[in-house]
Amino acid sequence: MIWHIVLLGMSMLLVQISAAQNIDMVYTTESKRWVEPKKFIAQSEGTVESTIKLYPELPLQTMDGFGGAFNELGWTALTSLPTTDYQKVFKEMFSAQGANFSMCRIPLGASDYALSYYSSNDVAEDFVMRDFNIDRDRFILIPYIKEALKIRPDLQVWASPWTPPAWMKVNEHYSLRAGDWEGRQGGNRMDPGAQMFNNATGFKMQERYLKAYALYFSKFVKAYEAAGVPLFAIMPQNEIAYSPNWPSCTWRAEDMSYFIGGYLGPQFEQDSLDTEIWLGTINWSNPDYVRTILNNEKTAKYLTGVGFQWGGSKAIATVHEEYPDFRLMQTENICGESENDWTSLERSWKTFIHYLRSGAGSYMYWNMVLDETGMSSWGWPQNSMVIIDRKAKTVKYTDEYYLFKHVSHFVQPGDQFLKSDGENHLAFKKSDGSIVLVIYNGEESVKTSTVKMGDKTINLSLQAKSISTVTIANY
Repeated sequence: MIWHIVLLGMSMLLVQISAAQNIDMVYTTESKRWVEPKKFIAQSEGTVESTIKLYPELPLQTMDGFGGAFNELGWTALTSLPTTDYQKVFKEMFSAQGANFSMCRIPLGASDYALSYYSSNDVAEDFVMRDFNIDRDRFILIPYIKEALKIRPDLQVWASPWTPPAWMKVNEHYSLRAGDWEGRQGGNRMDPGAQMFNNATGFKMQERYLKAYALYFSKFVKAYEAAGVPLFAIMPQNEIAYSPNWPSCTWRAEDMSYFIGGYLGPQFEQDSLDTEIWLGTINWSNPDYVRTILNNEKTAKYLTGVGFQWGGSKAIATVHEEYPDFRLMQTENICGESENDWTSLERSWKTFIHYLRSGAGSYMYWNMVLDETGMSSWGWPQNSMVIIDRKAKTVKYTDEYYLFKHVSHFVQPGDQFLKSDGENHLAFKKSDGSIVLVIYNGEESVKTSTVKMGDKTINLSLQAKSISTVTIANY
């Protein structure tokens, strides 16, 4: 251990670090993107406005990955660009020089960002799945995913349905609510008498439907594998407690447990599938929903992890404490209203901190790419990481893209989340032993933050309204 002398103007700073240690920083503000400053060590005699204490010897959960969702409207936006231009977008998202995304999500059938309602089998009462197919996905989703796989061949992909095929549901419709949603234009013409608002199970819980739906999942996994897109996991239902006017289906916890333990798990076992089954996506704030399922040994033996989004944020910490052997995921960030500004970054940053400190090992954005309107097929304009202006043929990377890049560019599967003290930061230990520290300065002025690791102390100068990543090598 030696003292390094750092010259800043006419003043000197003593920084206690090892002789072999290197410290690098990159920061982003609303007006400056991905800046690598030559000077970011603050003067020791200056005012210290925050302190962060890291415990490199106390790693917590292992990280599984970061990324977002592929969907039909994203591919439609991308393919409005010349091929060479949209290929650059994939490099920015999936290459080691870009955001380096390592895990992504796909919808199994229609989502709210599909072009229209559909499933992989719309032939009523085809219980043997004779007419099952992924033909539509071969022209839209699979080409989208394969462009990413060209850049990142080890990309982990998982799938979840927003709804079963309509003929398998109690109301025999893809949605649960009629008309527009909160006054937005873009609803559906469902008979209002077919609506379901009480979180009752929307699936027909008869033996023949349960068997057919388990087979449906198995065929989907095998079809995607044959198409060159292996799935590492599936989750049986997106947002189990939500009744919007786009594709959706609610499930009681007891019924979801019955389906997984009695049909889905055994079907995957029978077909020798190594694709994991995760419980999710959970948007219910009361952890009793998850408890009901994980406390059922017949069901729990088939489950690897639990995925949470939206209201599920209130349950994840309890589930992590009570079921420490299950891996956890944040499956969809808060979507926004197509504002795509710094407030979106601030909201997502708070969610990042909450989920990772609650035990999540992976974190998913929703719309990776959208057009200039951000509009879903059911009338909700939302945020995205990348905005494609179809007429101008331009590409814009939003603040939230840079937020994700500040984490995912550096932190990869197998790295570990670190125990730490202090506010507005996330800390990781990489497999090579280096430390990655992501810090947010929400102040309107430059701020000094002190970082302590054992007997080492580093004073960092953080730009006003900035997200910064500091890498400490050879710890």
